[in-house]
Amino acid sequence: MALTELWLVRHGETAWSASGQHTSRTDIPLTEHGRKRAEELRDYLKGTKFDAVFVSPMQRARETCAIAGFGDVAKVDDGLKEWDYGVYEGKTTKEIQTQIPGWSVWKNEIVGGETVGHVGERADGLIMRALAAAPDGARVALFAHAHILRILAARWIGLDARGGALLALGTGSVSVLGWERETRVIQSWNRGFEG
Repeated sequence: MALTELWLVRHGETAWSASGQHTSRTDIPLTEHGRKRAEELRDYLKGTKFDAVFVSPMQRARETCAIAGFGDVAKVDDGLKEWDYGVYEGKTTKEIQTQIPGWSVWKNEIVGGETVGHVGERADGLIMRALAAAPDGARVALFAHAHILRILAARWIGLDARGGALLALGTGSVSVLGWERETRVIQSWNRGFEG
């Protein structure tokens, strides 16, 4: 019996992802390199049939989804928004660590934003909606952001949301969550492209 696969697609590069700035609610576009990466995604995903496509409402995810060829069938899902970084929005980890030595988004309180546990709950809801949207044996694409997708993958394989810290995810990458018999697994992770 074939079981549903979740294909996680991180948006292409933005000016802030290139600089390492935490980007959640700031709605910025792709860079030229990010658009090129989205075109490479289109070439890579060409011929892949998805039974459902979900996309974050943020323009960097929607633009990636559209360039990749799925904008006309994608359903916007607010659950795919990036982790709300609160007062750390727009700052790099290095900048934050000058004020709070050893600070990590995975370990410290996110002042004015979401807890990692709350993002994990959103990820659980996304998994349920994705599985409900397609029959067994289907493929569901999720176009979104690094931390929400890392946390979603951690929750898929039964880890605490903080387990997402163990899963690096580059811009414009594709990862596939699937099954080995009845066990949820990561089939492929952080597949990037040349260029």
